[in-house]
Amino acid sequence: MPSIADNIGAVTRRIQKATMAANRPAQSVRLLAVSKTRTPDELREAAATGLRAFGENYLQEALEKIATLNDIPDIEWHFIGPIQSNKTRDIAEHFDWVHSVDRLKIARRLSDQRPEGLPPLNLCLQINIDAQASKAGIAPDDLADLAEGILTLPNVRLRGLMAIPDPDQPEDSLRARFAALATLLSELGTRHTEANELDTLSMGMSGDLELAIGEGATFVRIGTALFGARERKPGQA
Repeated sequence: MPSIADNIGAVTRRIQKATMAANRPAQSVRLLAVSKTRTPDELREAAATGLRAFGENYLQEALEKIATLNDIPDIEWHFIGPIQSNKTRDIAEHFDWVHSVDRLKIARRLSDQRPEGLPPLNLCLQINIDAQASKAGIAPDDLADLAEGILTLPNVRLRGLMAIPDPDQPEDSLRARFAALATLLSELGTRHTEANELDTLSMGMSGDLELAIGEGATFVRIGTALFGARERKPGQA
């Protein structure tokens, strides 16, 4: 059975191959390890390979890992799950990135609760790119208004967009969803030339990272291909 280090090596090679195929710079795509439900020991094993970006969905579980792994330098913690108002303070205090912002109220709370002395919290806006009522995220038509509100906040930095398109759709449709997200980011950057750090597309997972990289992904969120299939905890999706 391959080790976590073996799996990280295999995924890294996939990323490198896809980046070259897309004629993109070698370091233009980062691997974000989706580490929800994984143990601190598993994360420590991943970190031993040099991996430093970890994405967590469940706040209390994440806070326990952050405390346990605080001896590892330069770990970058990304919150990628749904955000409730009563969770914003802990997210603002302990994370470096948030990929799942879809309300101005949440962004304002994150800004207000970001501790002095920490750099601005990096935000991605979650787009419901499939327009499915059951999915989180905002409609593309609502992006401009939300972005304008967030760009006025002092302690957060709008970095880009995130989407989770339905992975079961045909490859051409999936590629079109990734391309649509890239177009939205480009249009947003044209509209807000003052926001010179609008540089992030968080899209692509274990089964479709090549398609996402081909359309401009800068973060690919990978869990299963790194850690294997996860066991679901009671009450978790």
